[in-house]
Amino acid sequence: MPPAEPAAADTSADAAMAPSNPMVGGAPMYADKDIIDNAVNSKDHTTLVAAVKAAGLVDTLKGAGPFTVFAPTNAAFEKLPKGTVDSLLKPDMKADLTKVLTYHVVPGKVDGAALKQQIAAGNGSATLKTVQGGTLTAKDDGKGGIVLTDAKGGMSHVTTADVMQKNGVIHVVDTVLMP
Repeated sequence: MPPAEPAAADTSADAAMAPSNPMVGGAPMYADKDIIDNAVNSKDHTTLVAAVKAAGLVDTLKGAGPFTVFAPTNAAFEKLPKGTVDSLLKPDMKADLTKVLTYHVVPGKVDGAALKQQIAAGNGSATLKTVQGGTLTAKDDGKGGIVLTDAKGGMSHVTTADVMQKNGVIHVVDTVLMP
């Protein structure tokens, strides 16, 4: 009888997708804290935190969830056209800001392994329904990671996956997704 092959979860690409207690933005992320309590400590997510506060979504993301959040870094927000972030943070733009932010949230706790399973089951593509009501398309990036495509054809790579929270999971992304 030949030796059993290792399970897919044992591959180095999958192991790289699931660091234990990862550092994000110079701060440790703790699985016993909620999404907001962890995000406020990441120096790479100050723009996202400010946007979540401006949109009035703090209480939602501190709620029971579970939520899967694709969290753009400050550098991701800087890729937007000049003035976009400042404009979205204005009180009269709260509805538009809320649409953009909730487009980065998927109901449930979808970790990297589950997302890869959905991609495999979908013959290389998984469609994710966002809290905003739109869809994101997830695919393997060909390097063991995941790339998301938004409604406008923009692409964002998951740079840190599986940042576990008590009310869900965060996947750090390098580009803001647009509904």
